[in-house]
Amino acid sequence: MTQSTQSTQSEWIERFARFGYAAKGFVYGLVGILALQVALNQGGQTTDPKGVLYEIVEQPFGQALLAFVTIGLIGYAMWRFLQAFMDTDNKGTDFKGLIERFGFGMSAVIYCGFAFTAIKILTGNGENGGEQSDQSAQHWTARFLSQPFGEWLVGLAGAVVIGLGFYYFYKAFTGKFRKELKIREMTPNEEKWVMRVGRVGLSARGIIFTMIGWFLMQAAYQSNANEAQAIPGTLETLLRQPYGSLLLGVVAAGLVIYGLYMGVHARYRRIHPPQGDPRQLLNQG
Repeated sequence: MTQSTQSTQSEWIERFARFGYAAKGFVYGLVGILALQVALNQGGQTTDPKGVLYEIVEQPFGQALLAFVTIGLIGYAMWRFLQAFMDTDNKGTDFKGLIERFGFGMSAVIYCGFAFTAIKILTGNGENGGEQSDQSAQHWTARFLSQPFGEWLVGLAGAVVIGLGFYYFYKAFTGKFRKELKIREMTPNEEKWVMRVGRVGLSARGIIFTMIGWFLMQAAYQSNANEAQAIPGTLETLLRQPYGSLLLGVVAAGLVIYGLYMGVHARYRRIHPPQGDPRQLLNQG
């Protein structure tokens, strides 16, 4: 591969990745806006990124908009695979690095699933509704609970998800996420607002993941798959609490801000495309 070809490939990988962050931010922003409407009793619904895809296609020019979002989701999944298998973020091969790269790989699989759902919707083969995430969570929880040591497996999964939620809180409160961004390209005022947006958005995500993990642990403890919830059920649970509209409104606003934070990544994320032909590097790995 010539240097010119390699440079062009790296540029396209970076553009694709940035478009992916923008698409992810758009999707999460819509999740937050719809939940905020519920909190304000102005319609809306509690849903998740998969459910939002069904909402997008119903809007004016929805097919075209969903097509753009689908390309972005594919780009984000591609970038996550490169982070996982080609270590573009230099996480290394120690235990901590491998755990982070495993997380990148899981993220890639999840966003491949979202992209596949979007393609099915565009081709007229999508199923209705955003409640399916909760049903899917309960279905898979039931399958695991039916296995030997199933309660332990589900409980362990819940603990891992809670740990991920705490990790988001850690990133938010320590400001470690600034290392992922090109801070020097920002003005002091932009940096101040980016730090605020990052802290709020990551904290909202931390709340969601911690609650989902807790529901999994409850499912394990009670040996009842119906206790498991995905994002829609988690948001509904917030709404049912005392001052539920306020709680849901705060978390929904946080998800909107998380969407903005992903928009910041689309512009300022440090992205280092792999050098050389990715196929050759993967074969070497």
